[in-house]
Amino acid sequence: MSGNAQVSGNAQVSGDAWVYGNAWVSGDARVFGNAQVSGDARVSGNARVFGDARVSGNARVQKTSDWMIVGPIGRRNGFTTVYRTKSGLSVRCGCFEGTIDEFAEAVERVHGDTKHGRDYKAMIELAKVRMSDPQD
Repeated sequence: MSGNAQVSGNAQVSGDAWVYGNAWVSGDARVFGNAQVSGDARVSGNARVFGDARVSGNARVQKTSDWMIVGPIGRRNGFTTVYRTKSGLSVRCGCFEGTIDEFAEAVERVHGDTKHGRDYKAMIELAKVRMSDPQD
């Protein structure tokens, strides 16, 4: 943990997980593995963030279904994280971080209808279906 990061309640951060910046982990949330929570992100409730997930910016993860990680995917065989924010869904993929719509535009521009483009587009649709209702 570094910066102004806070862990409170019964929350736990373990393994090689890293919480930094102004991020908060609270309630019964767990952050573990190689996961990173940063920026103004908030992980709370019974959420579990793990593996190679990168949750950042204004993320609001209250349950495990508020984020997903897909990989290896793309030309670099990396991992892509989609997560809920106050204003909708955001994506972290390599050096890209932005809204899911911005990501879709970047995928179309960079990959078009190649295999990598089709993989990313399928991932985007899956994320939209999986995280369409914040009450689920």
